[in-house]
Amino acid sequence: MKKAVAMMLALALTMGCLVGCGGGDKPADDQQKTDAPAEDDKTDEPADDAADEPADTPADDAGGEDPYADLGDFTMTVGHAQPEGNPRFVSMEKFAEDVAAKTNGHVTVTVMGNGQLGTEKEMLEQVVAGTTQGMRGGQFDFSPRLLMFTLPFLTQTRAEITALLQSDLAKKVCEEAEGETGTVIINLCDAGGYRQFSNNDHPIKAPADLAGLKMRTNGMTTIDKTFIALGATTTTIPYSDLYMGLKTGVADGQENPWVNVEGMKFYEVQKYFTEVNYQFHPDPFYVNATWWNSLPEEYRTIISECAAEMGTYNDQLIDENSEKAKQTIIDSGSEVYVPTEEELQQFKDAMQTVYDQCVEEGICTADELKEMQDIVANAN
Repeated sequence: MKKAVAMMLALALTMGCLVGCGGGDKPADDQQKTDAPAEDDKTDEPADDAADEPADTPADDAGGEDPYADLGDFTMTVGHAQPEGNPRFVSMEKFAEDVAAKTNGHVTVTVMGNGQLGTEKEMLEQVVAGTTQGMRGGQFDFSPRLLMFTLPFLTQTRAEITALLQSDLAKKVCEEAEGETGTVIINLCDAGGYRQFSNNDHPIKAPADLAGLKMRTNGMTTIDKTFIALGATTTTIPYSDLYMGLKTGVADGQENPWVNVEGMKFYEVQKYFTEVNYQFHPDPFYVNATWWNSLPEEYRTIISECAAEMGTYNDQLIDENSEKAKQTIIDSGSEVYVPTEEELQQFKDAMQTVYDQCVEEGICTADELKEMQDIVANAN
């Protein structure tokens, strides 16, 4: 009997120790879980469907098979001339992120902005040679037919620009580039928005105000022809050298969109601006054709889709930032003049000679000019 009592006391002491060791040292998170319903108390509601949905990328996040594992890894270096914060810079960063995500990291895009790889012409030469895989920028030396979209006062609204750049005519001109330059144009968006005049001498309110001014251009023939038709002379200065060229008086003035003027701080060396909205530039995304054709079809499809999304995002950023950039220029102390409709018509009337010259030089045919005008007329 005594042995039985002793065994019962020992057992009680052992159980007490076990209870004591399992209680007071629980972490706070575990203690908070005591209010959760027991298994039998759970409702009959179905589990979250999101757990059964496929992930955004083809590979299963839980370690499923990577469908691109056998396609190989590729690297793509892309250059451009714009500084950080510019819509081209921002949209190119998004492009690189999207490509990496959608190929499960098998295609890596390195973006070299701010002219790190040289001038736009030098970058395009690198793409043609195959030393760089791609570049974005309004560089048309090797694809001069793209200049047809830069005819002065051809469009007036975003809808008209988009209609032109997504037209069958634009696709035809882009397809011509591969045979002529060894590049593939995988997207065509807006280079920066409508372009404005500026100078350091006086406000430009009429074509006569340009007479005698030396205006900087990037060498694009439609810009040169526009300024010459308005009575100015022109000088070619690379984009990366333009700030110093304006500061030292190598050129009296220039033309650029508001977002470019703000990003490059041209307002620090230009006093008078005129919101003339005379021209926009297409922004081709050139890719070396040999490299492009070496990619598996799956990667070409993904990169093309990402480039299309990038172009849409780029144009959206331009529209969102143009007015902000213009206000920054005004706040800096520069003068911004907005012509009346009558004053603006004087500039437009002087452009017929530019249209005639572009047809004569084969930039576009008379039929293509009429096609562009019809596209614009039906866009709104």
